[in-house]
Amino acid sequence: MKLVSRSQWGARAYRTPNGATPYSRPRRGVKLHYLGTAYSDRPHDKCAAYVRQLQAQHMDGNGWSDIGYSFLVCTHGYVYEGRGLKRRNSANGNTTLNEQDYAVCLLVGSSGLTKPTDDQLHGARDAIDYCRSEGPAGTWLGGHRDGFATACPGDAVYAWVKKGAPRPGGGTPEPKPAAGGTYTVKSGDTLSRIGDALGVPWPDIAKTNNLKSPYRIYPGDELRIPRAAAPAPAKPQKPTVDLSRLVAAAKADPPKSGTPVSYSGVRVVEDALVKEGLLSKSLADGHFGTATLTAYAAWQRKLGYTGRAADGVPGRASLERLGDKYGFRVTP
Repeated sequence: MKLVSRSQWGARAYRTPNGATPYSRPRRGVKLHYLGTAYSDRPHDKCAAYVRQLQAQHMDGNGWSDIGYSFLVCTHGYVYEGRGLKRRNSANGNTTLNEQDYAVCLLVGSSGLTKPTDDQLHGARDAIDYCRSEGPAGTWLGGHRDGFATACPGDAVYAWVKKGAPRPGGGTPEPKPAAGGTYTVKSGDTLSRIGDALGVPWPDIAKTNNLKSPYRIYPGDELRIPRAAAPAPAKPQKPTVDLSRLVAAAKADPPKSGTPVSYSGVRVVEDALVKEGLLSKSLADGHFGTATLTAYAAWQRKLGYTGRAADGVPGRASLERLGDKYGFRVTP
């Protein structure tokens, strides 16, 4: 990974306290962005100046506390550190979306240069892998337009994202060494590319060779390749509860007779309330009726809510607390 630190590209100091806001939980994954304006390619020695220009636009024009992205990738494959791994970005559309995913911007535009170069795609893949290994970020991958009304990251980048962000041409070092063998670094190699080709996680290669961040390797280096560990068993997917549909059920179901199920996610919440000892198991029927409303209000009061904040209609904070305790996710 060809990482360019903030000091190396000449970043301004970010404003405090907002610019120092840390992520409060692990990131779901990574969102890709583009510039959304005209962009022309330039020699690499001009790229740092352009990143400084973007930072000035974000801070002086948008009024933000720093450049908005977590990382930026130029057409030459270099990854520029923006807000980095620890400080919350401001590029994904709102606070919830910024908290949810890292933001990686490819320096391509809506006109002029619109398609990323192969080097740039390799750099973006390096940034994604870096966010996952060091962030921490989960495996979710998308574009700015996922969950926010925008054309970003442009059709070319988004098509690449929807394919899973593969490396151009496979990026496969040859030949493939035997497990526990060695590999000679070639021009253009990165640990991530080597790991992808050999079926070994690149952090394992770094650890075996005592390589530290930013994990620089050079043509001719001999790397010891560890044996690939057996894949861990897949973790079961957590059930998901759509907050807006749950609230609609809580407002519509009580007047209904019988046990109509207007939203299947109600049962997930009811099962959690049963485990909490607030709802009889016999009443967990998928219908957000009066008994469920009463049980959820008891949960809200247990969290310290009073008055209208404890009326039995779920809010995001109380629902996320219930989900964290009993194993379900809240969307959107």
